[in-house]
Amino acid sequence: MSETLSRQPTESARPLLRRLAYSDLPAVISIERRSFPAPWSLAMFVLELSKPSGICLAATEDDRLLGYLVCSRYDRVWHLMNVAVTPDHRRRGVASGLITRLIEEAGRELPFTLEVRTSNREAIVMYERLGFRSAGVRPRYYRDNGEDALIMWLD
Repeated sequence: MSETLSRQPTESARPLLRRLAYSDLPAVISIERRSFPAPWSLAMFVLELSKPSGICLAATEDDRLLGYLVCSRYDRVWHLMNVAVTPDHRRRGVASGLITRLIEEAGRELPFTLEVRTSNREAIVMYERLGFRSAGVRPRYYRDNGEDALIMWLD
């Protein structure tokens, strides 16, 4: 398979969508720390990248990482584990482009699931636009502050 997967349009740019590489991890960690109150460790990303059944994608522009996505495949489901975009490129279709490419790559044979903070209305609206639907709540899911997680599914 070619390293280059596709280009997806955004309001101001057309990021290149490709597989996430180990060499991207310093930029991933930078975005992760600016995006989440309880960021993943480097070891967590290395573990996910090493899984042959997972799909990890990067959105780049001029060799700069704009965002990334990490999705693991389990027996009968895809679990969207992590999506983040650098703060100065949010709301430009980067995350939506990554998720759309994920669905194209994985196919629609198995459902997709994810958890999202109940307070993250912008992300919830984006997931709903992409076809995800709420299927319940995981109480006190997030360890940093005890916030609930909304469980969403795309069948």
